[in-house]
Amino acid sequence: MQGKFLNHTLAVALIGCLSLTAQASISGNSTDGIAAKVNDEIILKSELKAATEIVMTELNKTGSSVTAAEAQAMALDGLINEKLQLGLINRAGMVANDTVINQQLLQVARAQGLNSLSELQTKLDAERAGSYAALRQQMIQDAALQALWQNQVQSRVRISDDQVDAFLKSPEAARLNQNQYQLLHIRVPYLNNDATDQNREQALAVAQRVKSDLDAGASLDQVLSRSRQNYALALQGADTGLLPATSIPPTILAQATNLTVGQSSAPMATANGIDVVKLINKVEDKTIVSEWQTSHILARVDGSQSNAMAEQKINALYRELQQGADFATLAATYSDDAGSAAQRGSLGWVNEGDMVPEFEAMMKQTERGDFSAPFRSQFGWHILKIDNTRQRDVTEQYRRSAAREFLFSRQAPQAQEDWLQELRSGAYIRVFE
Repeated sequence: MQGKFLNHTLAVALIGCLSLTAQASISGNSTDGIAAKVNDEIILKSELKAATEIVMTELNKTGSSVTAAEAQAMALDGLINEKLQLGLINRAGMVANDTVINQQLLQVARAQGLNSLSELQTKLDAERAGSYAALRQQMIQDAALQALWQNQVQSRVRISDDQVDAFLKSPEAARLNQNQYQLLHIRVPYLNNDATDQNREQALAVAQRVKSDLDAGASLDQVLSRSRQNYALALQGADTGLLPATSIPPTILAQATNLTVGQSSAPMATANGIDVVKLINKVEDKTIVSEWQTSHILARVDGSQSNAMAEQKINALYRELQQGADFATLAATYSDDAGSAAQRGSLGWVNEGDMVPEFEAMMKQTERGDFSAPFRSQFGWHILKIDNTRQRDVTEQYRRSAAREFLFSRQAPQAQEDWLQELRSGAYIRVFE
């Protein structure tokens, strides 16, 4: 079963690499023989060979050892899954968002020190003819596969609020804890390695006195000193200083998360003794986000309005604002964004990352109560106004979101496996020797 899971997950992980190899192989040689047929699609021997080499390379990087036959089976499995998914995409007539693809390509260009898509195309095609077109097509295909995955797999995994609540109360949720804790940690060791019932009772009695002393405000030195008077072994204790939650043993962390500052835990039995901890300090990792209550006026650039016309319109509106015109009235009357115009230009509270980069940059540099100069984005020309700003604590929302993502990641592989098996069961698949 483990081998089957490795086979499937590796093949899925390599879909992007395999599909790029497939494109190159098909364009380079379409008469090299058919390795498999998947519905109306074919897998050429050349693309299977190239995909197998990719699988072998990736496995070698992880230290895994497989035979050539096993690697080829993994590669074929991945290519079959890919062909099935691409068939769905083609039948559904999914169309890529050119703006998003161009933004991704521009990120690739900038990562290589280039400033435009034309520079990227020139560079790639100089290295190998058709490389830019192949990269663009690969990005379109990857985006379609991701959209299909989200539609099919995410719809099969339902995470309820009750499941999130239960997870957040479980020891597993400690991995989401980014707080820091300072503890007094004291251990009462057992008298010998046998840890008999009598030894445990003696240690527990001392641990209970330790808790009482800590509750009464005794210092670490005082607690350790008193214990020497009535116990054969020296107690082990330390002030941990501030530690991230991930550095604290799970059993101790489970106690610490339920303590208020100054409170000590009940004695905890371990394999080596009885532990008591007191919470001295706690630094919570809060997620605070900035928000802007924003309005805008848009002069859209499209087939009915050129860039020059839109710029002329926005500049005229800007002059009216400078002369004291009411922003909300102008937005309701003249903005080409019908949705916000109906709200007198209001976009509501906007978070970082909600808007396109040009809009966000201008939003951040505009003072509360003021409006911006005209600026251009992919949609056209804007003037924005900052009606108000605030800082909001979204720690709990982020924590619940992280818990939901963790639960989804745990269930998604099986949902994906089920979906792919359904695809395969209803498909015509023939593998040629």
